[in-house]
Amino acid sequence: MNTLIQAGLSFGLNFVIAVVIVRFIYYPRRRAKDYVFTFITFNTIIFFVLRLLRSADLSLGFGFGLFAIFSVLRYRTKTIPIREMTYLFVIIALPVINSILIQEHGWEELIVANFATIAVLYMLEKEWGFQYEIRKTVTYHKIDLIRPENWPQLLDDLQERTGLPIQRIEIDELDFQRKTVQLHIHYDAQAVRQAQITFTPNHHTPAGDYTDVIKP
Repeated sequence: MNTLIQAGLSFGLNFVIAVVIVRFIYYPRRRAKDYVFTFITFNTIIFFVLRLLRSADLSLGFGFGLFAIFSVLRYRTKTIPIREMTYLFVIIALPVINSILIQEHGWEELIVANFATIAVLYMLEKEWGFQYEIRKTVTYHKIDLIRPENWPQLLDDLQERTGLPIQRIEIDELDFQRKTVQLHIHYDAQAVRQAQITFTPNHHTPAGDYTDVIKP
């Protein structure tokens, strides 16, 4: 009975930590049901699997084996964004850490590890000390405005068309045959953070990404 109670309390502690991270840190920024389901499920199953592995060495090896498996698989059916992959790594690592520390009665280390993880994630999500930009790629048809003497007009035109507080513009590909130019516009992420309608950011622009087309 004592073992059952200890297992329940251990699971409750690990589950509460996972819920705090997913519900109050991850979820407010990205309300995606699939990822919330995955994070909570992974955390729960891995914790109970590790509870069955009484040996701390075996538990640690099993945990890092999971990291290696997911780094290879990467969910081949759908590419996971780097932010979600980071949270998945955290959600997998927490039950490994908690299970080992609970079995070894390392309560001080357990509290420090979980509190530090929550604090770091919260700080990064709140962007304390950082000012981020969002990049959006557009195809632009007023190709004459890319001349250096027309750059102020280019900035004014893009700000008027998009309504975004554009901070800087990068000129990428020129197509003189079609009379188009590909631009990367950068704007303050915080300025549009609370909007109900947002542009999908192009943090990276690999081949095949769609771009917006702005015509005269």
